[in-house]
This record gives sequence, structure tokens and C-alpha cells, in this order.
Amino acid sequence: MESRVSEKDLGGLAEAMDGTLTLPGDDGWDLARQAWNLSADQHPAAVATPADADDVRAVVDFARENGMRVAPQGTGHGATTLGDLGGSILLKTTRMNGVEVDPQTRRARALSGALSEDAMAAGAEHGLAGLCGSSPDVGLVGYSLGGGIGWLGRKHGLQGNAVRAVELVTSGGELVRADAENETDLFWALRGGGGGDFGVVTALEFEMVPLTVAYAGNLAWPWEQSEEVLKRWAEWALDAPEEITTSARILQFPPIPDVPEELRGRQLVMIDGAHCGAEDDAVEALAPLRELRPEIDTWETIGAPGLVHVHGDPEQPVPGVSDHRLMSEVNDNTIEALVEVAGPGSGSPLLFVELRQFGGAFARAPEDGGGARAAFEEPFLFFAIALGMTPEMGEAGEAHATKTCEALGPWAAQRCYLNFRERHSDTAEGFSEEDYARLREVKAAVDPERLFQSNHEIAPAA
Repeated sequence: MESRVSEKDLGGLAEAMDGTLTLPGDDGWDLARQAWNLSADQHPAAVATPADADDVRAVVDFARENGMRVAPQGTGHGATTLGDLGGSILLKTTRMNGVEVDPQTRRARALSGALSEDAMAAGAEHGLAGLCGSSPDVGLVGYSLGGGIGWLGRKHGLQGNAVRAVELVTSGGELVRADAENETDLFWALRGGGGGDFGVVTALEFEMVPLTVAYAGNLAWPWEQSEEVLKRWAEWALDAPEEITTSARILQFPPIPDVPEELRGRQLVMIDGAHCGAEDDAVEALAPLRELRPEIDTWETIGAPGLVHVHGDPEQPVPGVSDHRLMSEVNDNTIEALVEVAGPGSGSPLLFVELRQFGGAFARAPEDGGGARAAFEEPFLFFAIALGMTPEMGEAGEAHATKTCEALGPWAAQRCYLNFRERHSDTAEGFSEEDYARLREVKAAVDPERLFQSNHEIAPAA
């Protein structure tokens, strides 16, 4: 699209909104355009922060009528793949927050700016929990509609499968509801295909599960034991009960005040996660791992809202670079290759490398078939991340993340998980050939002119 917009026209849009519109040169411009991942240097034509769905419609109508694009964004955790925003309005949903829970139906309705920790806190008031992930400040919309892998996933499946309705503004400026009875093709595409490519999501409805407490925490050893610990974990993970979901990481903690003193500057191999059954069952499940006599053992019964803090993900914006692979297999040879490239003596600059445990309900699509991403046939996911405090750190980290993924290539799957894809790539790699063709058809039906700009764009079918 060719932008025909002027600053005067954008001023007119600002007057039509209850929210805010920030332009280059305005006070607060740099903060307005900032993504959670500080490695993304975003330069849109304007930043709209709508107060409600009517504001969203005003932004979409303005962009369509003036040859611009709209780039919806919640937190901006995955903003590094968004691309050039020069002719786009960056639409940030941060003001549209809040979660309401109906304890009778066990359903939550979350506005599009709500975070994972918001959902967990709201559910806890009624003895319920969402299938939220490992980070408290990840946006619910991006997390859920990209799939959503969390600590309850091996028991209850993907968060995307728990979504029961999506409210969004289409490219025509219409506010629609997509669910099992309405806009069914769009509903299928949104669950797993993401929200930003098909419209601006204004609210989600999703089911929660009865849960007040879980047995969760970390086991940690000096990283010299990485090979021993990871081999034991990889074998254990395949047959572990579905109530437990874990990850295994080689970590290099930076010597900074934000890191707890007992971990600061240390290099460890760590297993963390959660068990959503009885505590006695959890203790029994962990016994084969505790046989290795961890130096640190923090597993204990915690309130369900605490699950979003177990992984220790940063709770404020940071610059990061990463890479990942879905893994078809993880065996002793896989672990040896991983430790060689990212463990003791490797010279790795990575903050951590991680294997996440799948299987269980992660591998099963729901009875209704689910959406575009309904299950993972792969038993593990690998993720590598580095901090990019300086350009040089970012470049070194990105190169070593790639090197590490290449070392695991012989055991990697062909598909990727787009919620963890933070580099420009072919979106088709996230789906089967059949599902991607269907996604393109839905895109052509709801946004043929490509008004919406997402971080994993889908080309409309011809």
C-alpha cells in the first residue's frame, strides 16, 4: 500500500479516539514505540493506544482509507520479526486490559491487553487457573492464539484449544465474534494461526481448569553435571505422568543484581516445572531426578498464580535474541551434542539453552479437531536465548544460538513453533501443507488487501 497520509490527517484520527495517538517527535514517542523485546527497534508512522473496541475500529478504518497498514501488538515479546513499519500504525492494546471470570461456566473473558498473570490472579479468586505459560507478563492474545505451551499442558493441552471465542475488528472495520457457531473458518485460523494477521483482537473467551495449588519449583546442579542430568531427564520425560510438565536448561546467570545472590554469576543445569496432581504423586514422579542429589531443590506446593514465576523469566523489558527447534527425538547423542556446543568448555555466550517436555495432552488434538495449531507430535522443543545488551553481544548470541540449533539438526523436526520464532522466516514452516493452504484461504477471505501486518504474515491465497 502507498501511504497518502499527512500529519494533519493523523491529528484527525487522534481526535476521534478516546485513547491516544503518538507521532514521531511527540513527547513519549520512544516509550510508545518500544516493544518488550528491546532488540526490536520499531519505527512506525504512528502508535495508536486504543481505549476500547470503538477506538480500534477508528484506527482500522483510518488506515484502510489512507493506504496504511495496521500492526497489532500486545506486549511485543516477539516483535523482532514484525518488519518495516514505516507505512503502518502500530496498534498497542496495553490499555485494553482486564479479565472477568464466570465460576459457573469456568470461562474467562480477557480484553486484548491482559497478561498471563492477570488471568491467573482472576481465576484464583474462584479456584481456577488458566493454561498460562512460563512468563507472567506475556500477553494472553499472542500466547493463546499462537498455541500456548504452559506448565499444565501435558495434562490439559494447549491454551489455544481452551479458547472458546475471539472478538476482533476485521479489515472492513466490523467487530465480529468468531466461535464454534460463528465465523467458523476464521475461528479455526485464529487458534494457532495467530490473531494479528486476520484482524485486531479485542477480547478472548477461554476455559479455565479447577486448580488452587500445584507442586512446582527447580532442581539444580553445577553445570559440570549437565550431561548426566540431561540424559536422565530426557529418558525420564518420555514416560513421566501427564500431571507433570518440565523443562531442562543449561544456564549461565549474569553477575547482576537482578539475579538472586545464590545464583548470581553461576553456571548450572536445572530442571523446573510443575505437577498439578497430589503432592505425594509429585514427589514420587520426581524421585528418579532427585536420585542425582541436586544442590538446589525448591520444589514445593505453591498457589496456582505462582506458576508464572517458576521459570524465572524476566519480568521487565530486555533485549534478547533466540532460536529454536521442535525435536523429533532427544537421545544420549543429542544431549552430548548439546553439552559440547553449550555446556562447560564450549565458550557459549548464551544465557540458557532449554529442552521443554511435550507429550501427553500436548500431543492430542481436542475432540472438535482444534484450530490451525492443535497439537504437537514432537516430544520436545529446544530453545536458545542470549541477552543483547550491546550490538556485539546480540550478534555473538544470535550466531551461537544458530550454531547450537545446527548441532541438534540430526534430531530436529521439519516444522517450527511460531510463538518461539523470533527471526524472519517462511510462516509456512509452522504448519502442515494442508493447514497452511487453508490459512491462506482464510486470509484471502478476511484481509485480501493485507491491511494487517503481523510478525508471522500469511500471504492471501491467489
